Amino acid sequence: MVITTLAHHIDIEFLKEAYRRTRKDGAAGVDEQTAKEYAENLEENLGSLLNRFKSGTYKAPPVRRVYIPKGDGKRKRPIGIPTFEDKVLQRAVSMLLGAIYEQDFLDCSYGFRPGRSAHQALEELWKGLMGMRGGWVIEVDIRNYFDRIDHRHLREFLDKRVRDGVLRRAIDKWLKAGVLENGQIEYLETGSPQGGVISPILSNIFLHEVLDVWFEKVVKPRLKGKAFLIRFADDSLIACSSESDARKIMAVLEKRFAKYGLELHPEKTRIVDFRRPALQANNRKKGKGIGPGSFDMLGFTHYWGRSRQGNWVVKRKTAKDRLCRSLNKIAVWCKAFRHADVKMQHMGLVQKIRGHYAYFGITGNARALQSFVARVKAIWRKWLSRRSQRHRLSWPRFVRLLARYSLPPVVVVHSALRQ
Repeated sequence: MVITTLAHHIDIEFLKEAYRRTRKDGAAGVDEQTAKEYAENLEENLGSLLNRFKSGTYKAPPVRRVYIPKGDGKRKRPIGIPTFEDKVLQRAVSMLLGAIYEQDFLDCSYGFRPGRSAHQALEELWKGLMGMRGGWVIEVDIRNYFDRIDHRHLREFLDKRVRDGVLRRAIDKWLKAGVLENGQIEYLETGSPQGGVISPILSNIFLHEVLDVWFEKVVKPRLKGKAFLIRFADDSLIACSSESDARKIMAVLEKRFAKYGLELHPEKTRIVDFRRPALQANNRKKGKGIGPGSFDMLGFTHYWGRSRQGNWVVKRKTAKDRLCRSLNKIAVWCKAFRHADVKMQHMGLVQKIRGHYAYFGITGNARALQSFVARVKAIWRKWLSRRSQRHRLSWPRFVRLLARYSLPPVVVVHSALRQ
């Protein structure tokens, strides 16, 4: 049903909870006000924010655009940074929208949803592929998704569930707020800035209608074999047990996204023959060159391998680009702090390695984790050796140093055996 009155749920206590959930260590927006400065007069600031929001006099400030390196280190990703007050109000509206749309979102969606994580998506993907004994996988890559969200279609999607005037007016203001870069404000006709607190829920609503519902209600009933969809934010993957089904979906996928102003990346969107290696070899002999028998999803390369019992299973290892990105960050950090106290360096490296384990420490990935730690040691030794031009750190000396400042051993944090 369509809900027409929602704004009354946002009161001063609701804003306080939104403030509590808002990150306090983020970069400042165009007004350069920090979370600490805003908290100095919190009650009055939140009261003023609530009055302006309810009366419609709240003016959404433009977001400050900055660029961060992408995974390959060559390109940069634009990030929009709202003001802190804007973040609090966006968080409140996002909480309200989330309570509504969590009833609608499908089980195939995992990104930016409470109680759902990337590891749950990976687990469902593994179970689905093992249940089908492999098949044909469609990697769906949307080019510049957050910059291409069509405002008109987004409003139409919101009309199906939320027509509260106060909320919709605030959302429209955020979409029209503009982007400040190099002293110039640019008003965009499409997109929702990455970095905005409201952007994740709006992007999920958009793809819920464009992809999730369409796949479940329109596509699946027309397929011959089994198929399932896994989506984490704008990263999507469709697995089919039948090659003909995969090709049918691929044929209409581009038209479906183009209808809503989105564009698929022509090189990254592809069909992967993800059957067991013996079947892939037979397919290659018949001249059906579909693609390599592996694919990347959520930072992991998925491939077929033998288990300890000799059975074919889907295995996962750290993707090359993610491994290189992690090692590059550690190299930059070691270079910057090479003259710092060794104890301090050790503490920093321990935190970074444990953080790496926290995400990539899954069953079957121990070899990649061991390689990661070995290369971290090599990087650390390299920059410790450059603390002095006269005295290089020999390997025996470094081994003695590691005995005193040992790095964390490989830990499989997300073990299938513990579930």
